[in-house]
Parts: sequence; C-alpha cells; structure tokens
Amino acid sequence: MMQRDDMLLSRFPKQRPELPEAYRRIYVEHYKRNREGGSPVSSLSQMMETWMHRKVAEDVRNDIHNFRTLEVGAGSLNHLQYEPHSGLYDVVEMLGDLVEKSPRRPRVRNSYRDLSEIQGQLYDRIISIAAFEHYCDLPVIVRLCRSLLAPNGQLRIGIPSEGALLWTLGWKLTTGLEFRWKYSLDYGVLMRHEHVNTAAEIEAVLRSCFTTVRRSLCGISPSLSFYQFFECSG
Repeated sequence: MMQRDDMLLSRFPKQRPELPEAYRRIYVEHYKRNREGGSPVSSLSQMMETWMHRKVAEDVRNDIHNFRTLEVGAGSLNHLQYEPHSGLYDVVEMLGDLVEKSPRRPRVRNSYRDLSEIQGQLYDRIISIAAFEHYCDLPVIVRLCRSLLAPNGQLRIGIPSEGALLWTLGWKLTTGLEFRWKYSLDYGVLMRHEHVNTAAEIEAVLRSCFTTVRRSLCGISPSLSFYQFFECSG
C-alpha cells in the first residue's frame, strides 16, 4: 500500500492538458449550462451530487455549535443550502465573480481567491465538494488546508470517483452523449482537462497528510461507486 501511495504521489505536480480551440470556444457556455442545471442530464447530475453535499454537512446538520468553516472551491455557493445558518463561513474560489453574484453571498464573511491569502485564522472545518480532482498541485493544497485547521479540526471533502469503472461509464453514457450531440465533440477531452486527479490519487495525498482518514462510498466499492467522501483529522 505504501509503495502504491508513493507512486501516486510522485505524479505531482501535474500539467493540465491544453484544450483544443474548438473546446475553448464553447467552454464558458458549457460550464455555465452544466453548473446551472440547464439540461436534463446536468439536472440529474446535480441531484446525484446531493449525496456529497449531505455527507460533508452531516457533522453540523443537527449541531448548535458555531463552527468556523472554510469551503474550498466554493463556486456559486450552492453548498450553503445544506449548511445551518450559524457560525463563521469563509470561502475560497478562484473565480470570484461566481461568489459575488450568488444570492447566498450575504451568508459568507470573507471570500478569497487563493488559500495562501488567509492569514491569522484557524477553522474547525475545512470542506470541499467536487474540487480536489481539479488541482494540479494537490499536495500543496492539502498541506495548506491542514495548516489552517484548528486543533481537533477536520477536512471533509466529497469527490467523484474519477478513474473508477462506474463513474466513467456514468459520464460516458449521460453527459458524454449529450455533449457529442450538442457540440459534435468528445467529452473525454474536456474531462481530461478538468479532472486531472483520480480518486485514488486524492486518497493517497490525504493519507500522506493526515493520521486519520475515513472514507464513505456512494456505491458498493471504490471501483463501483459514483462519489466518495473523506473525513480527515490528525
């Protein structure tokens, strides 16, 4: 197991594959359509992603404590609907306009574009949903998260089972088919540009940085799952 993890860790930092011109022309349109559930397939995808949101938020769902929370890769703040209206809530999102234009912006104290901007603040919870598969230098991101956790704090993340059989079949037979029908392009090219990390690589990075890592699956095994949830501490 250690040798396998070392091999996976040796792949970082990564280089994101460039998008061909045909993909760059439709990238923004597709991204917005996908995030807003602008098609039957993307709406179904968002419904399935509910599992990740609920797993990440289950530690505070029935808790009255005022936790200090940082969300990494917050997007348009769609996770906030699963979080209680209590405690301090900061976010990190490189595309700051997504945060500023969100109707949930009043619930956020501070919005950062990069983790390195945060100074003098520790969090009880650092959370992330469907973001860690996108970071080319994930070990740096995870170490920064660890440094921002208060004693007994937790990193809680939900990710797609990238690289797993069921996940791959899922997007090929849904979003992949819709994308080819609409744009006459191979969705796999876009996926390789966006999802630079597999679920196994993400797990290896987490286990290299934390002493306790617990995993839950939306499925019956890592290869036969759609999503994975990790709770990290220590």
